[in-house]
Amino acid sequence: MEVDRISSLPNGVTEKIWFCLPLRDAVRTSVLSSKWRYKSAMLQDLEFDEFYWGRNQNREFDDDYQIHTTFVNMIDHVLLVHIVPIRKFKLCCTMDEVAPRDIDRWTTHLSRNSIKELIIKLWVDHEYNIPFSLFSCQGLVHLELLDCLLKPPSTFKGFKSLKSLQLHAVDVAQDAFENLVRCSPLLERLTLRHCDGVTNLKIDAPNLQYLHVLGVFNVINLENACSITEAEICMNMHNDQIGVPAGWIPACSSSNLLKIFDRLPHIRRLEIKWRFLEYLSLGSLPEKLNKPCQYLNALSIDICFDDPDAIPTALCLLRSSPALQELEIVMDRRKKLERRHTVVEEVKSSCLDVSYNCTLSQLRLVKITGISGVKAELDFIRFLLLSSPLLERMTITPPRFPEPATVDGFPKLVKELLQFKRESKHAEIILLDP
Repeated sequence: MEVDRISSLPNGVTEKIWFCLPLRDAVRTSVLSSKWRYKSAMLQDLEFDEFYWGRNQNREFDDDYQIHTTFVNMIDHVLLVHIVPIRKFKLCCTMDEVAPRDIDRWTTHLSRNSIKELIIKLWVDHEYNIPFSLFSCQGLVHLELLDCLLKPPSTFKGFKSLKSLQLHAVDVAQDAFENLVRCSPLLERLTLRHCDGVTNLKIDAPNLQYLHVLGVFNVINLENACSITEAEICMNMHNDQIGVPAGWIPACSSSNLLKIFDRLPHIRRLEIKWRFLEYLSLGSLPEKLNKPCQYLNALSIDICFDDPDAIPTALCLLRSSPALQELEIVMDRRKKLERRHTVVEEVKSSCLDVSYNCTLSQLRLVKITGISGVKAELDFIRFLLLSSPLLERMTITPPRFPEPATVDGFPKLVKELLQFKRESKHAEIILLDP
């Protein structure tokens, strides 16, 4: 007989091979021999992707019902024969035949298994209500949920070991979300995307280091999150807030810019997306922040040059970031189109009045996307070139779907940009196709 080289390998080696196999294939190895019967029952990381399972099934299964039944039975079988603690459980369901009671059953089983990582992604039409058994998983370190309803019991006091939380399209009440974050004292990473019920983003997490939020918010309050080093904030505002005239907030009122950055003393990488810059500009704008962003070295900003407060707000950030090395500017043309119908005439002002007094002593890389060639944009580019003595490269890209006037005038724009004076002798301007 031919030598079975895999079976003769040391246990540590075969375990690594099993970990690299798709779970469906690892389970199938149990029929090969008595020696392999319980190998798959030793796996600590279990990942069930219904789409992968259905797409790769044997052709004997001709209809969706059989595929789903087999998928559910496989998970039941794996959990039933498992003989070691489950470290990670990932479930991706794309078809409605996986019943809520099945997921309830699996979650209850996992809650008794010292689970560390739990990922539930449900691409289904109906909303799945997370069972109370999940909230008893006090060993959880990472929790990720997609398309479900999260309603903790009144007795829930948080996850004491949780370090990473990702909520995508999750329906969760405002107070439940705040309590979940506040009562997870070790939380280091938080992602919140399109979650119904959370309209005021209030973050109380002293150990939080990474923040990524995307949604429509009235207020952003980083009340106790001073350890954040990396953040991406994609904020939209309600229709009644779009195009708010300058002075809507009394001039004596402290700006949102100061309120936010007073809570970000350790920020290193920051992305300001959608209307977050517009939100930051509300209130009395200072020339510089009270507390400079000493560690900020990478900054990305969506900016609408039709907004009279956009450039002063961006300049305030630049003046307050002495360590900045990478800067990305995304021209927000979507805002420009909307503001044509919403901005009050008297708030329109010329960007020529803006003072560009600023030196970017550490800036080396600049990326500008969506340039159309209006004067305000060119003035800003000229300022960056004249204020960056260590600049190495500036990459400029026109809009992906430019207006005819932009296309026709682009050769002239290229020629003008290449003639701009530069403070850095090594600065290179690169123009790319959209």
